[in-house]
Amino acid sequence: MSDDSTLHETQTAAEQHEFGAEVGRLLDLVVHSLYSEREIFLRELVANAADATDRRRFEALTRAELALPEDAAVRITPDQAAHTLTITDDGIGMSRDELIANLGTIARSGTRAFGQNLADAKPEDRPSLIGQFGVGFYAAFMVADRVEVVSRRAGDDQAWAWTSDGRGTYEIRPATRELPGTDIVLHIKSDAEEFLEPHRLEAIIRKWADHITLPVKLQRDGEYVAANEATALWRKPKSEVTEEQYEDFYRHVAHAFDKPWAVLHWRAEGTLEYAVLLFIPGMKPFMPVEDARESKIRLHVRRMFITDDANLLPPWLRFVQGVVDTEDLPLNVSREMLQTTPVLVRIRKAVTNRVLTELKNRSSDIDSYSVFWNNFGAILKEGLWEDAEHRTEIAGLSRFHSSTAEGLTGLADYVGRMKPEQEAIYYLAGDKLEALRDSAQLEGFRDRGIEVLLLTDPVDAFWPERLANFDGKPLRSITQGAADLAALPRTDGEPDPAPDVAELLASLKTALGDAVSDVRSTDRLARSPVILAASEAGPDLQMQRLMKRSGQSFPGLAPVLEVNPRHELIRSLADHPDKVADAAPVLLDLALIQDGEMPRNPAAFAQNIARAITGSFGAA
Repeated sequence: MSDDSTLHETQTAAEQHEFGAEVGRLLDLVVHSLYSEREIFLRELVANAADATDRRRFEALTRAELALPEDAAVRITPDQAAHTLTITDDGIGMSRDELIANLGTIARSGTRAFGQNLADAKPEDRPSLIGQFGVGFYAAFMVADRVEVVSRRAGDDQAWAWTSDGRGTYEIRPATRELPGTDIVLHIKSDAEEFLEPHRLEAIIRKWADHITLPVKLQRDGEYVAANEATALWRKPKSEVTEEQYEDFYRHVAHAFDKPWAVLHWRAEGTLEYAVLLFIPGMKPFMPVEDARESKIRLHVRRMFITDDANLLPPWLRFVQGVVDTEDLPLNVSREMLQTTPVLVRIRKAVTNRVLTELKNRSSDIDSYSVFWNNFGAILKEGLWEDAEHRTEIAGLSRFHSSTAEGLTGLADYVGRMKPEQEAIYYLAGDKLEALRDSAQLEGFRDRGIEVLLLTDPVDAFWPERLANFDGKPLRSITQGAADLAALPRTDGEPDPAPDVAELLASLKTALGDAVSDVRSTDRLARSPVILAASEAGPDLQMQRLMKRSGQSFPGLAPVLEVNPRHELIRSLADHPDKVADAAPVLLDLALIQDGEMPRNPAAFAQNIARAITGSFGAA
């Protein structure tokens, strides 16, 4: 007798487990914060059953003993006398450890973030949190005061039962199930008996699960009857699909509750045959898609789900949801083949180009495109850094805030507004838009009426180096001090010649030592005494800040301190060289603060400011 069978024979008592304290609190939030959409529990349980069946079908491609029964379906059985609702599937099932991992841990992608979002969300927004945090199963507790799950993993002989009232504990015990699959038994609450009425259940299934390709059968008058169409929506002609059907399927495939911003539905015929139904979401998910870098487009072969790990779109389009169904792959395609087969290479290329074309066509609607850009622009811009093939197209689709234009603007629009004497596209990268708008880095550009793009996403520190130019115009960070503003006329007339501060610059450099790579005079300040600049040969200031935050330190990256020779403070220091040693660190700290950085030594900075206010600079 094997060790496993011995365990099954001897371990007859139920195992009591506790949800973590945070998990228990989240269960309470789920149950008591989603009453306005109680019916969603059925959609989630049916979707889980369909996914489990798809997984078994896929595993059976390489393990024939796991083959699905011919009548595989999701069966829903209401029992009004017993006050139970049972959802049964023939799917892959779960082992004891999988029951604990999958049902004993809620919102594994971030319990604390989920709880905070659910607690803070408006009532009408709360339902959209379910699918996005992987807590759909727990919606069952909205209508049930006890839930029993009996499951047998395909390929295993032993079944296991999971039971909980959702109040902090659950039990695991050995069970009996003749065939692989899962039964979920909901003991319905007294105020939720509407969900034992067959006509109510059928309406919910039609609304939420009509286009799940697995049959959903509902017991009515002692017989199981079809409750959904079980058709592949993406295989239908566009003319036969309604907007409501698109929205219902989008909510199923994306586990979302908003309306899609765009629907792409087409069929390719010829040397390759495939059908595509894609959605660009209308809302940014609560769990950021930045956390996972892979596209999760579902690959089907002749309607049969194969995998959602085929990387059918590049990572910078991973926000797109949907299905690609092809006739040109074998059903037993392996994961290794998926990465190299020419069929998928061509499909990937065609689908990527089609999405980019859709974005281009919709980009002319400024208001609508701004909604898309605010949701997913930061992800799309990753392609500027990593995808040489599509870099130019992505640049044309990209939108930015500007120092002069209202709302968002594109690079083509910027180029169209450039001054005749202007040779480069200027940009300033940082963390916060408000800080960039007030930055001293902009002073000289504003005095000359020169527009500067304001970039606030982390990826903005990287991609300009790769793009290099747009429409023949080089991109230039204004923090690198390379912008030759002297060649650009001022809008307020030329100022008086700047005083000679060469001796002061040398003294400041000596006083600051290795803290700066150079101290020089600048013509790009109007109201501020000093500013930081980066070396033209190295990364700009924002890139340097990101490198420091990640713990990277490179020699030779000390900033340049640029000095405004016309500023009263600088002129005063030039006349009082005895104060330079005390003033130098304060000037550097002031420049750091202007760029959103902390002073190098906050305590010393505070003391120096106090001394400056009391007039004791330079005192012995």
